[in-house]
Amino acid sequence: MVDINVVVANNIIDLMKKNHTKQKDLAVEIGVSKQIMSKMLNGSRMISIAELHKIAEYYHVKMDDLLKQQNIMKEGDVVKAFMGKVSTDAARDALKMVDELADMIVYHANIRENSSVMSETWEM
Repeated sequence: MVDINVVVANNIIDLMKKNHTKQKDLAVEIGVSKQIMSKMLNGSRMISIAELHKIAEYYHVKMDDLLKQQNIMKEGDVVKAFMGKVSTDAARDALKMVDELADMIVYHANIRENSSVMSETWEM
């Protein structure tokens, strides 16, 4: 399962590196605190559409570019790569279950952490 917050955060970090932008400067530009910006960039806070739009405008890119996943093998893909080496169906099924459980744990942890942000009223 792909965490869109992490995908967007990685794309923003890449843009920051290419443009030599500091985290605090981007925070000021889009009107958030540096603590909120830090949470956005580590993928633990959802980025609102308005914030995403401001970031896209700041870097002169399309919002779609910020949402695209890079085709880089992630650390979690190791389990999937290992699954091909397993010789029994039972072991393969067990690894698949572990992978799905790990995805669910990460998903629910992100929901719990972002629940207060998701319940806030959006201002445009």
